[in-house]
Amino acid sequence: MGSFSVFDSLIATIIFLNLFQTVFAQGNKYATDDLLSIGKPGSRDWLAATQKASAFVAQLNLTEKASLVTGASLIGACVGNIAPIERLGFPGLCISDGPTAVNRFDLVSVFPSGMTASSSWDRDLMYQRGLLLGAEFKAKGTHVGLGPVAGPLGRHPLGGRNWEGFSSDPYLTGIAMKSTIHGMQDAGVQSCSKHFIGNEQETQRSNTVNPDGTIIEAISSNIDDRTLHELYLWPFADAVKAGTSSVMCSYNRVNETYSCENSELLTGLLKSELGFEGYVMSDYFATHSGVKSINAGLDMNMPGSLDLSDIETGKSYFGGNVTQAVTNGSVSMERLDDMVRRIMTPYFLLGQDKDYPTVDPSAYFVLATTYGMSLPNELPARDVRGNHSAFIRTLGAAGIVLLKNINSTLPLKAPMNIGVFGNDAPDPTDGLTWPDSETRTGFEFGTLDVGGGSGSGRHTTLVSPLEAIKARAMLSGARVQYLTSNEIIAANDLTSIYPSPDVCLVFLKTFSQEGYDRLSFEADWNSTLVVNNIAASCPNTVVITHSAGVNTMPWATNPNVTAILAGHYPGEESGNSIADILWGDINPSGRLPYTIPADEADYDIPVVDLTAVTDPNAWQSNFTEGLMIDYRHFDTQNITPLYEFGYGLSYTTFHLSSSLEITHHSSSNNPLPFPDPSCPIAPGGNTDLFTTILSASITVSNTGGMAGATVVQIYVSLPQNSTPPGTPVKVLRGFEKVMLQPREARDVIFELTRRDLSFWDVKEQKWRIPGGNIGISVGFSSRDLKQEKEIKLL
Repeated sequence: MGSFSVFDSLIATIIFLNLFQTVFAQGNKYATDDLLSIGKPGSRDWLAATQKASAFVAQLNLTEKASLVTGASLIGACVGNIAPIERLGFPGLCISDGPTAVNRFDLVSVFPSGMTASSSWDRDLMYQRGLLLGAEFKAKGTHVGLGPVAGPLGRHPLGGRNWEGFSSDPYLTGIAMKSTIHGMQDAGVQSCSKHFIGNEQETQRSNTVNPDGTIIEAISSNIDDRTLHELYLWPFADAVKAGTSSVMCSYNRVNETYSCENSELLTGLLKSELGFEGYVMSDYFATHSGVKSINAGLDMNMPGSLDLSDIETGKSYFGGNVTQAVTNGSVSMERLDDMVRRIMTPYFLLGQDKDYPTVDPSAYFVLATTYGMSLPNELPARDVRGNHSAFIRTLGAAGIVLLKNINSTLPLKAPMNIGVFGNDAPDPTDGLTWPDSETRTGFEFGTLDVGGGSGSGRHTTLVSPLEAIKARAMLSGARVQYLTSNEIIAANDLTSIYPSPDVCLVFLKTFSQEGYDRLSFEADWNSTLVVNNIAASCPNTVVITHSAGVNTMPWATNPNVTAILAGHYPGEESGNSIADILWGDINPSGRLPYTIPADEADYDIPVVDLTAVTDPNAWQSNFTEGLMIDYRHFDTQNITPLYEFGYGLSYTTFHLSSSLEITHHSSSNNPLPFPDPSCPIAPGGNTDLFTTILSASITVSNTGGMAGATVVQIYVSLPQNSTPPGTPVKVLRGFEKVMLQPREARDVIFELTRRDLSFWDVKEQKWRIPGGNIGISVGFSSRDLKQEKEIKLL
């Protein structure tokens, strides 16, 4: 690592200016793949980078090749390190968490979570989030950012890491993956799409050791072929098509084989069927073998050691074992060269071999937090935040979903006495860097803007709701009263509040973190009693939730609860984002990326949780529900949700025209995609899968009196009589967020590809367009479909 200098501190600013000149000059719009995506696999740039990587490989000896595929935790200060090769001028690789912030570094931004980004349903904002997050990774000297997240997808509504990902719908998640990857890599940082695959619960996610020494294997996600393709593989296909540099294999087993040594997954699906040309990195300590993993398709072992106890000894499944395996013939030199070439191609593709920033000194904080080592004296840190707070505030507001708004309670109409309640409202009392706290509920006092674990970040600033509301009230001379102890509110002791507020704002939170799954559908800290007690004395109660995802809301139908806002994890500008919505500076346009049930029993897929098992293979999770997760389950079982997938209100009103026009583009009557070589396998899969078959157009208009954005959604219903059992009633296959002035109208056009209109045929091992009538529905949510048509393709 080079020495820290004043010049280094300017790197972030220079990067930001360049990005604004080259990308934001396009009108701040996420345009086409070709305009903004740097060197996609299969492109001329990718091929040139591969040639550079091959030339680099040709200069390496066996020991150096083994070093390049093996993490070296103590060589550098990042959470993952590939050692330098000084004789060739290769500085090594710095790999850092996570999908929401450059974790464990100082002076970084804490961005809205993936779930917040997907709640915006806005491709532009998803792209910009990836771009600015990528800029911070690069300015800190990080080559690889560990994100974005498509696994967990969200099979379990209580999954501990759902908030790091985007949505329980594979189409929406796939769009978010593509947009984020393009943003990160346009900033010059390698993306690492994770966790591949079936990583749907934290409980027993990896193997454990009983007191008697018995090794209990990790949970096995047992997934049938069709479910794997149509649900869990779908967004990873989009990630590969977008050109993700790497894919991280997960801790869990899939069909009883660990993901990181599962040849059917890594070589069969990922590298062969999807045409992935980057490298596969293990999750940290998710490697359980050397030769087996390498020959199955694992390219990089992280962090390189067997476990935490072997960090300093350097014991590894890879390392010296790689040289031995090549020498004795159990791993071919061709395979090792392929591993190194895959690792080095994105390095050259993104220009990381030219004037790349050195690793920021504050990275040494990782050594103290991760490996229990002593932290050196205070280290200087580059401030890489730029003006990102403005964007974070915008995306935080865009990801807020207005669920209820009786009698136009919101936006607020100049209240002069505002009550603020709940332990999610104030500044954290225990500091901006989350302290050790109860693993299930987190810290008691303080607003919750991000979850815990490797996907979290170290705050420099954090704007709480109470702080922002006080600032807003000061402008009008309004009074703000507050009571932030949920214990006192639950005891119904509201004597400190006088006179009665004009409006009562109740802030609830639900903590979630890596390593643990949630135990309750309700928000934390006695939330239901808190809401009901406030509502009993305040007929104008507004509830705002900051949550990792799905919550039940037993108080939602309380007539005194006049408005509800789902705020998710909005990042460091949390308070300002919510104030912008409350006072109507921004018209809410967020939509749910999941379903909120009327009762928790309406979700029927519990997290597998076994205790005191002695059978090493006891932990099995059978995905017998198949494709029926989230809204697909509610549709199939005809269950009425409290708030459906895709739902969200606005301060204005929108209308869809009665004319839904369908145009059939493809002249092919073949139910299966063209075979090779007519349509070869390219990154993402058979290229014919992405041929446009149909387009649908409709006009949306703003019929209200306020400017605002709506999300027009299109769903496809495959015929039940010509598809296998277990076909969903409908699936999301497109969306467009449209900003409209009052009385403005705009045409929306959806393009539906072969993949969008197909199911996975397990016999043919191909995507198949079914015979019969295919339903096309357009509306404002999965249950608010305004126009429907049927078309027969075959």
